[in-house]
Amino acid sequence: MNIQEFIENFAAQLDETEPDTIKADTRFKELDEWSSLTALSIIAMVDDEYDVIIKGNDILKSDTIQDLFDIVEKKRH
Repeated sequence: MNIQEFIENFAAQLDETEPDTIKADTRFKELDEWSSLTALSIIAMVDDEYDVIIKGNDILKSDTIQDLFDIVEKKRH
């Protein structure tokens, strides 16, 4: 797993945001289309792609995509 792959998978969950605007330092909760439904999509994507269970609290603790990636990375080991 690498950050670029994670960013691409994250961006695939967004319908209205251009994928090339999503970076590791993107504050995802500030995106116009961010919602609780998007959060659920991210939780499901992490489970499907990385076999890692994250919870809403993990998303709450994260400000950037890098923060969330770091949490997923820790839970994989």
